[in-house]
Amino acid sequence: MGICTSTEYSVKGGKQSWQSTVNIVNMDGRLEQFQEPIKAWHVLSQNPNCYICCSETMYVGSPMLPLPPNQDLHLGLIYFLVPLSQFRVPLSLQDLGALAIKANAALAAAATPNYPILESNQQKQFSTHPTLSNVSLGCSH
Repeated sequence: MGICTSTEYSVKGGKQSWQSTVNIVNMDGRLEQFQEPIKAWHVLSQNPNCYICCSETMYVGSPMLPLPPNQDLHLGLIYFLVPLSQFRVPLSLQDLGALAIKANAALAAAATPNYPILESNQQKQFSTHPTLSNVSLGCSH
């Protein structure tokens, strides 16, 4: 999913970029960022009907691989929360494109000067642009 990891941005006012945070894109396009690595179970405990996958392991024609709950989520990577119902469903090109749009919109919203970077015990939620929030995972049937 190189399209999501190739876009860089910097935040005015000395704030950190997305490359120095853990970035989690929720199903509805909200972005959660954490300043330090966290375990996948931390996010999964708040999203029991989902699993987490890393953008770097997403390939067209293959299912999105779930991360084990005890795995660390690393700084500078983009992760997606995916409904359990999509487990083992091959990722289509349209799915990958929709996820890239969702991640790009979430990261762009986070680039605003007033966006705070969070400690691991805090959460901040953002929505995507209204025209992009209707882009679902679009998983193949």
